[in-house]
Amino acid sequence: MPIRFILCEPSHPGNIGAAARAMKTMGFSQLVLVNPPEGHPDPAARARASGALDVLEAATLRGSLAEAVADCGLVIGASARHRRLGIAELEPRECAQQLLAAAASGPVALVFGTERSGLSNAQLDLCHALVSIPANPEYSSLNLAAAVQLLAWELREAQGTTLDTPPAESPPATIEDMEIFYEHLQRVLDASGFLDPGNPRQLMRRLRRLFNRTRPDQNELNILRGILASLAPGSGRRDWRGMPADDGESP
Repeated sequence: MPIRFILCEPSHPGNIGAAARAMKTMGFSQLVLVNPPEGHPDPAARARASGALDVLEAATLRGSLAEAVADCGLVIGASARHRRLGIAELEPRECAQQLLAAAASGPVALVFGTERSGLSNAQLDLCHALVSIPANPEYSSLNLAAAVQLLAWELREAQGTTLDTPPAESPPATIEDMEIFYEHLQRVLDASGFLDPGNPRQLMRRLRRLFNRTRPDQNELNILRGILASLAPGSGRRDWRGMPADDGESP
């Protein structure tokens, strides 16, 4: 099952080892670390892994969350608090069901932020939804590895209850595909005068969250790219995979 557990900038090596152990006990092995501490895996991580050294040592290292989720069709971020950001918020069981359903079409990711402050706004921009673990409202802070354990358990539990779903007509657009689309969209909005080039961030963030909620598939994204290309001929540049960006499907 192509489900990645991504730890963003974990500050305590022991938490990395404990997270690897939590994953293995629930049958998961795809651990990705974004900017882990130097010297990974260090003795503290190895000690806390306790029988899950294979998961710890096979962890993939990435320099940014964007790189870690580029080929993912669904990305859900774990948050200890509710955020008024227009991002869908899921219960753990609903999160597990959505991840399992989407994993049938390709890689998906469950993302955890740094222990100090959680996920940054830039990292949240890459998430389709958030998941929060119900806890004591007066003290809702969970240890990183404990959060991994609880959500991994929900995923394992959901594996036995998720109904078979028919294959999608078109696979979901990946994060990499969406980043190319956002670049194209911003160029068109800038050229049209709709976007204030001096302050584009807020509008583009709202648009990102709109499309993250709708989760377009690859056919739908081709239609959107085709619309942009027809409205502003020449606005599409070659994307980073070397494919012509203006070859969108017409509606």
